Amino acid sequence: MYEDWSKADKKVARRLFDAALQAELQELMQQFKARALAAAVPDDMWATQEFLYKAGRELDRKYDYRYSQLDFLFPRLLNEGRVSKQDLRAFSEPLYERILHIASLWTRDDGEAT
Repeated sequence: MYEDWSKADKKVARRLFDAALQAELQELMQQFKARALAAAVPDDMWATQEFLYKAGRELDRKYDYRYSQLDFLFPRLLNEGRVSKQDLRAFSEPLYERILHIASLWTRDDGEAT
């Protein structure tokens, strides 16, 4: 699957990847600032540290810029609302269709389609 990435698709992927990652990092920064401002006791400080550690690990797992992983990242980002179908239209038609197909297969933990 990932062998199908053209040069143009790779450029689009990098742009969408970077934009989604930066947006998610900004959200994380806002959450961190809110937690830091709300911290009243030392335990709050350690809870914030744990929150950042877990969030960092999740971002590292999620944002893996290997083409073999991007086939799964973009459907996830679509389902999370971090990229739109319009954004994905910049990909070649076969890649766009593959991303939509994979996105349609994913379901939430509660069994509902995303």
